[in-house]
Amino acid sequence: MRKLIYWIGFWFPFQIDAFTLITFDVDGTLLKGSGEAMEASAHSRAYSHAVSTILNEGESIIPVSEALPIELYHGSTDGLILLRLAKATLNIDAKEHLDDLFSCMYNFINEMEDDEVVRHISPLPGVLEQLHILSGMKERVMCGLVTGNVEGIARRKMKAIGIFQIGALAPPASSQKSWKGTEDIGFLGGFGSDYCSGDIEDLKRNYMDRGEQIAIAAQRCQELLNQRNETNKLKRVVHVGDAPSDVLAAKWFSEEQTKQNEDQLCVGMVAVATGSYSAEELRELAGETIPGVWEPVVLEKGMGDPKFLEACGLSEH
Repeated sequence: MRKLIYWIGFWFPFQIDAFTLITFDVDGTLLKGSGEAMEASAHSRAYSHAVSTILNEGESIIPVSEALPIELYHGSTDGLILLRLAKATLNIDAKEHLDDLFSCMYNFINEMEDDEVVRHISPLPGVLEQLHILSGMKERVMCGLVTGNVEGIARRKMKAIGIFQIGALAPPASSQKSWKGTEDIGFLGGFGSDYCSGDIEDLKRNYMDRGEQIAIAAQRCQELLNQRNETNKLKRVVHVGDAPSDVLAAKWFSEEQTKQNEDQLCVGMVAVATGSYSAEELRELAGETIPGVWEPVVLEKGMGDPKFLEACGLSEH
């Protein structure tokens, strides 16, 4: 976006970048883990721990990977996974217990040392380097997470893996929950614990719930801009993710913005083929670009691609 600045009697062209929010998915996008190792991760074990503790008097239940087909948990949100696990293993509708289940998952993780929290997972190539660059662009960019993770768990992961310490993630908005024990490692985002439709039958909710989380993150970003007395308004939201649910969530969010037609945001999507899905699959789901409205890009090498910033609509300068 270009503005002309009048100064001491002369007109000067001055390039102004529209303020951008970049939201990152976590697993498969920032962090890698696979197969049996991923299923043995602390986060994976937290689902069955929470359901057995809150709903089954502490008696163990089978893990998510055995209880549910992959399409019911891969790319889904913690809320929907917990509800599906409770239904599949105990035949219980657990909607009214969801906050307790979130808290139990978080407490399970929060009692662990950092090395246990991130056992079996590590940063994907390019992630730390790109976040270092983004940490120096705060005058025109905010970074946060949009993830199915419970917020407190996301905080512990980001600190334990060293991403929080880079300083790229914006501070939390005042509307975000504090999560006792992680108050000093909070950051902006929309999380699995922020929104859950409760609809475990409709597979479209895997991405629609995540789309709601993008909307929450965007609202919180504008809240922070307002608190900083910024004259800029958020004009562009770019979601970075590896799963079909990420692509479809961003696309759904773009379509909802178009319907509302209020302060139209340009929605970008950087689909990274660093998880379980190919670039071809992600590209087909993304569909055609609508300039200024829906601008998807697929990167086979994810954040390790030298064109990552360009794909986000940014340059280093």
